[in-house]
Amino acid sequence: MSNHEEEQEQQLYAMRHSLAHIMATAIQELYPEVKFGIGPVVEHGFYYDVDAPNPITVEDLAKIEHKMHEIVKADFAFERASMQLDEAVKYFGNKGQTYKVDLLNDLKKHGTTVAKDIDRSQLGVGEGAKVDEITTYTDGPFTDLCRGPHVESTGKVGAFKLMRVSGAYWRGNEKNAQLQRIYGVGFTTKAELNQHLELLREAEKRDHRKLGKELDLFVFSDLVGGGLPLYTPKGTLIREELNRYVQELRQTIGGGFQAVTIPHITKKDLYEKSGHWKKFSDGLFKIETREGHTFAMKPMNCPHHTQIYASQPRSYRDLPIRYRETTMVYRDEQSGELSGLTRVRSITQDDAHVFARANQVEGEIDRLWNVIEKFNETFGIKLKVRFSRHDPENMEAYSGSEENWQQAEAQMKAAIEKKGVEYTDGLGEAAFYGPKVDFMARDAFGREFQAATIQLDFNQPEGFDLTCTNESGERERIVMMHCAVMGSLERFMVQLIENTAGAFPTWLAPEQVRLAPINETDAILDYTEELRIEFETKGIRVGVDSAPESVGKKIRAAGLAKVPYTLVIGDKERESGIVSPRLRTGHGEFDGSLSVDEFAAAVQREVAQRSQKSTL
Repeated sequence: MSNHEEEQEQQLYAMRHSLAHIMATAIQELYPEVKFGIGPVVEHGFYYDVDAPNPITVEDLAKIEHKMHEIVKADFAFERASMQLDEAVKYFGNKGQTYKVDLLNDLKKHGTTVAKDIDRSQLGVGEGAKVDEITTYTDGPFTDLCRGPHVESTGKVGAFKLMRVSGAYWRGNEKNAQLQRIYGVGFTTKAELNQHLELLREAEKRDHRKLGKELDLFVFSDLVGGGLPLYTPKGTLIREELNRYVQELRQTIGGGFQAVTIPHITKKDLYEKSGHWKKFSDGLFKIETREGHTFAMKPMNCPHHTQIYASQPRSYRDLPIRYRETTMVYRDEQSGELSGLTRVRSITQDDAHVFARANQVEGEIDRLWNVIEKFNETFGIKLKVRFSRHDPENMEAYSGSEENWQQAEAQMKAAIEKKGVEYTDGLGEAAFYGPKVDFMARDAFGREFQAATIQLDFNQPEGFDLTCTNESGERERIVMMHCAVMGSLERFMVQLIENTAGAFPTWLAPEQVRLAPINETDAILDYTEELRIEFETKGIRVGVDSAPESVGKKIRAAGLAKVPYTLVIGDKERESGIVSPRLRTGHGEFDGSLSVDEFAAAVQREVAQRSQKSTL
């Protein structure tokens, strides 16, 4: 990033930060009894958590936005001031701002917030600063805890719009009060704001929850429970095709993996030994047996896989040993955080674990990397690499010694640099048991997501005493690697549905060809049935629209269903054996005729190549 671009980013951050304060100022004027939580900058905008006497509704946003424009027009200066910590507790306490007092008391007692869940900039203290005083910013009638930065005055915040209201537990703890989180977006110019809003409108059309229902891919049931998707035959077919491709790549360029199968529950003891119980106990589904034992629904598969490895002595000649299993794991997510397939309680992982010697790590990372690159390349997904490592100043968040972490990170860094790619530093982003390579990508709307990971784990081999016998006949500690190519099938399905707007490439389309007979004469219907059987025999997924509708309506129906190819069948096609495929919009262009065999061969070729577009 150039100096100029960096300055622009900093200025935009200051504008969005100032907009959060302006929104709070407006809310305070409209709802004088309101209590404020925090109001940080987020991607594209800002939010503020508030506790109002009466819930703020979506309809109230226009009123708040109007008041914000008044504050912008007034052009109040953002005035910075300092306050002793005790003075600040008293000041905000007198104003009834109990959430601010909560944060200040944490600062007073611990030097930071206990849960480390709040950006220190929200508390008016600097990184590493002695906490004996805080800073505040005032714009007009509103004063807030804040370190800044801000623009010079309220009149210099660009263009903005309030977007939505959602719920948020205070400090992310469901035992605390639930506040309302009011989101807004902000940009330097009105044109940039309008461009962003248009992008959001397009995103709404492509929303996987909407398309999942329209295309009959998955459903949710109140009787089954929130966050537990049920996949229809069409959705299941897509999941199976995606998984088949991943496993094919693991066999051809990943070095070959052996399939294993594990149960969906385990004794508490397994996760205590792996360290997962201490780290994730609050997020586990727990089961008490009749005999008084505690079991859990598995939130991950790796501890189970270690037990398969540990079930017999291993020689260095056996290594690397590679296991794979596509299976569900379960996490007790809070109801308010569930969202379509993006946040669920049952997560399907195309999981794989490699058990290797230390001198095999670089080669194994390279193989896994090649699988991830090839898979994403098929979908036109461009990857960026982040080296996610531990934070030495927060060792309580990790398992193992600093020495082991340094050694593992050196191995992973060497493997990354051997690939010769640019990468960003992800300080503090490591898994609790080891460093990882995160493959980051952007969706059709520019939003960043984690596409895949390769994780290096030296802690579970230590905890479970996983070894091999080396050339000298001695027991040698091994290394474990984790890799999910899709991350999770649910998250990848979200990207696939929204990036394609449900218009899947032919190899993934639940219905690849639709036959649309022009009329219902016996001869035409018999011939249509012959074609259906012929296509199915050749492995092509075909549907028949035999509804008593016009051919135009049948073509439109196929388009709405996003079927790649539609064949209109009439007397001409029956007598000649020639078809004129109609391509789905955006699938490619073709204006001509083919024999039935030629068309079937073209579809088979497209599927075999896993092409994103028509090969006609």
